[in-house]
Amino acid sequence: MLSPNDKKLEKLDPFYRPSVSKQKTSAEIISEARNALRTVRTQRPLTPREDQRKLFGSASSRTPENRPPSSFSVHASSFESSDSKPISGARLSPLELKPKAPASPATEEDPCPSFPKPPVDPAKIRRISSARARLFRAASQGALLPDRTLPPTQPKKRVESKETVMMGDSMVKINGIYLPESNALGHLKSHPLQLTYDGDFSEIKEQEMFKGATPLPSHLRSGGDQGKRRSRASSCPSSSDQSRLDTKAGSKADLQEKDTEIEVNEVFWNTRIIPILHELEKKENIEMLCAACTQLHHTLEEGSMLGNRFKRRTILLKTLYKLVDVGSDLLSLKLAKIILALKVSGKNLLNVCKLIFKISRSEKNDSLIQNDSILESLLEVLRSEGLQANTEAFLYCMGAIKFISGNPGFLNEMIGKGAVEILLNLIKQINEITEKSGTCLPNSGHLLVQMTATLRNLVDSPLARSKLLSISALPQLCTVMGQYTGDKDVCTNIARIFSKLTSYHDCCVALANYSRCYALFLNLINKYQKKQDLVVRIVFILGNLTAKNNQAREQFCREKGSFPTLLSLFHTFYELDLHSRKHVEEGDERPPARRPPAQAEDVLIKLTRVLANLAIHPRVGPAIAAHPRIVGLLLATLEYKSIDDCEELVINTTATINNLSYYQVKNSVIQDKKLYIAEFHKFMIALLDAKHQDICFSACGVLLNLTVDKDKRVILKEEGGIKKLVDCLRDFGPTDWQLACLVCKTLWNFSENITSASSCFGVETTDTLLALLSSFLDEELALDGSFDQDLKNYHRLHWETEFKPVAQQLLHRIQRHHTFLEPLPVPSF
Repeated sequence: MLSPNDKKLEKLDPFYRPSVSKQKTSAEIISEARNALRTVRTQRPLTPREDQRKLFGSASSRTPENRPPSSFSVHASSFESSDSKPISGARLSPLELKPKAPASPATEEDPCPSFPKPPVDPAKIRRISSARARLFRAASQGALLPDRTLPPTQPKKRVESKETVMMGDSMVKINGIYLPESNALGHLKSHPLQLTYDGDFSEIKEQEMFKGATPLPSHLRSGGDQGKRRSRASSCPSSSDQSRLDTKAGSKADLQEKDTEIEVNEVFWNTRIIPILHELEKKENIEMLCAACTQLHHTLEEGSMLGNRFKRRTILLKTLYKLVDVGSDLLSLKLAKIILALKVSGKNLLNVCKLIFKISRSEKNDSLIQNDSILESLLEVLRSEGLQANTEAFLYCMGAIKFISGNPGFLNEMIGKGAVEILLNLIKQINEITEKSGTCLPNSGHLLVQMTATLRNLVDSPLARSKLLSISALPQLCTVMGQYTGDKDVCTNIARIFSKLTSYHDCCVALANYSRCYALFLNLINKYQKKQDLVVRIVFILGNLTAKNNQAREQFCREKGSFPTLLSLFHTFYELDLHSRKHVEEGDERPPARRPPAQAEDVLIKLTRVLANLAIHPRVGPAIAAHPRIVGLLLATLEYKSIDDCEELVINTTATINNLSYYQVKNSVIQDKKLYIAEFHKFMIALLDAKHQDICFSACGVLLNLTVDKDKRVILKEEGGIKKLVDCLRDFGPTDWQLACLVCKTLWNFSENITSASSCFGVETTDTLLALLSSFLDEELALDGSFDQDLKNYHRLHWETEFKPVAQQLLHRIQRHHTFLEPLPVPSF
C-alpha cells in the first residue's frame, strides 16, 4: 500500500514532458531539458611539415612555371656597381643660398676691421660621433691636427685593430701576436696598416693609403691655420646692413662646420676604414674575413657612416660584393648585414635578400642567423622600404623570415622585434592598394603566401595572439581572404591561422563578432568544395564559432544558402567516403582499428560537429530536425560506419541525432519515421558498450528522448539496455554529473508504470542500482586535477542541485517497489 506522498511521486510525468501540475517556468523546463544537449569536441586538422624549405610547399596550387623560383645562384656579378635610391618624382625646391662673387681682399688701410668668425656651436659638436668630434674641436679652434692623435679618455667599444705596436718597454702586437720590436719593424714595412702606440697611456696612429685613394688634406698632414686655408675679405658694414651681415656670418659658420665635417670624414675613412678594406681584399681565410666584416660594421656605425648618404659608399659596396663569391654562408651573412645597413635599393636589395633566403633554406644555418641578428635587418627592410617598388625583394625577404619562424627558438625574438605589427601593417597596405585600385598588386599573392605562413607560425605564442587582437588583425585577414578568394594558397594559410586562433576563447569571440566572416566562409566552401585541405579547416572554424555562442549559430544560419551549402558538402564527402570504403572492401583490405580518419572522414567529422552545435539553438534545431535530407544523411552515416571504422564520426553523428531528437515537433523527420528510428534506437543501445564517455552521453540522450514515448520503452529491456545504462552510471557517473542525470532520467521514464523493481529492472540490476544511488547521494563529485577551482565549484554545484534530486527520486521509487527477500535458513546435517 503506497502512502499519499508515494502516490504523488508515481504520478510524476516523464522527464522532458511539460507538466501542468508542476507549473514549472519555461526557463526551468529549458534549463532541465538542455542537459541532454551537448556540443562535441574535435581535433584541429594537422598541417604536415614540409621536408624542404621552399617558397611554396608541395601542396601549393601554383604550378612551377607560375611561381618564383626557390633555387638560384647569387654571385658578385649579380650586383650593380652603382646603387642609388629610386627617383621619387618629387620636384625639389631651389636652395635659398645664392652664389656670391668673392669680395676683394681687405687692405691694410681698410678702416673697418673684419668680423671675427663665430665659434662653433657646442651642441652641433655633440651631434658628431666621438671619433670625429675630437678632430672637429681641434680644427674649429684653429689648432693643428697632428698625424699622431691622442685617444679619447673613454673610447667607444670596437673591434681591436689587427696591428698594434707598443714601443719602449712594451712588446709589439701585430695581428693578435706579440713580437719583439726589431721583428715588428720589418713586418710593418711590408704591411701598410694602422699603427697604434700603447705605451704610457699614449697612442700613435699612422696610415698609408691604397693606390688611388684620396690622401689626407694637407693642413691635417703638415699643420696650418684655417684662416690661411680659407681667407676671406670683408668690407665694413653700414648700420643698416648689420642684420644681413649677421646672417651671412651665421651661414659662413655653417659652411665652415660642414667643410670641417667633410675633412673629418676623410680622416676617419683613411685612418679607420681603409685598413679594414685592405684586410678584406687579402682574402686570406674565412675566419679573418668574418672578423674584418664584424670590425667594419662596428667602425661604420661608430663613424655614423651607415645608410645611403655616405659619399664613399659605392667603393665600400664594391669591395663587399666581390666577397660574395667566396661562398661561405657565415661570411655571406655578415656581408649581407653590412650591405642592408648601407640601405641598398633596386636590384642590389633584391639580390641581398635572395642571398639571405638561399642561406636560410638550410636549417643548420639557423644558429648563424640568430647569432648575427640577421632577423632584425630583414624586419628593417619590411619596415622602411617601399612595398610597391620592392615586391620581389620583399618576397625573398619574407621567405627567409618564414623559414626561421618555423624554428620555435626564434618566436620570442621575432615577436619582441615587432614582427606581428610589421606584417599586419604590410597586409593593411596591400588591402588599401587593392581597394583603391580595384585590382591586386602584381605578385602580391606570392608575398601574401609567405606572410600568412609566417603568421601561422607566430600565433602559437600567447603574446602574438594578444597582439593580433589588440591591432584588430582578424578583420584584415578576412579582407585578404575576400580579395584573394581565387588564390587557394592564401586562403588555406589564413584558414590555418583561424583554425589555431579559434581554439582560444578570446580569439574565437573576436572572429565570431565579425559578422562578414560567415558569408566569406560559405563562399569559400562553395568555391573549393572538393579541396579537402581548405574545406576541412573552414568547417573546423565554423564548429569552433558555433560551439558556445548562440549568436554565432543564429548569424550563420541567417546567411543566404547556409543549409544548402552544408547539405551539398555533406553529400559530396559522404559519397567520397562511401566510395573509398567500397574500394577497400573490394580489395579485401580492412582498415586497422583506431586508425587516423581519412580525408573524407575528417570533413564529415567536422561537419557533423557543426550540425550538432547548430541543433542546440531553439529555432535552428527544429529546422534541422525537419530537414529530411540532413537527417537522412546522418542516419545513413551511422548505418555504414562502425566504432572501429571511425569512432569520432560515430560520436559526432550520434550527438547530432541526440540533439535533434529532443525537438518533439510535428514535422520532425525523426517522428515521421518511427519504425525506422526504432530500429535505429537498437543501435543506440549497442553504443552503450563502447565504454567511451562521449558516445555513452549521446546514446543516453537519444534513449532518454525515446522513453518519452511509452510504446518504445520496451526496446530498452529487449536489447539489454537497462543493464548497459546502469553500467554507464557506474563507470562514468562519479565524474560526469550530466551523464549521470541522463541515465537516471532515462530509468525514471522507463519505470513510470512500475509495480515491482525486480520485474522492471531485473534482480541483479536492481541491487546494483540501489547500491550506486545510495553511494552517490552520500558522496561529492570526484574531479581530477585537470579542473581549475572555478570549474570544480561549478560541477560540484550541479552535482548537488541537478543530479542528486533526480537520483533521490529514482532511489525512492525503487525502494518503494522493491521486495527484500528474507535469507533462507542454513540447513543442518
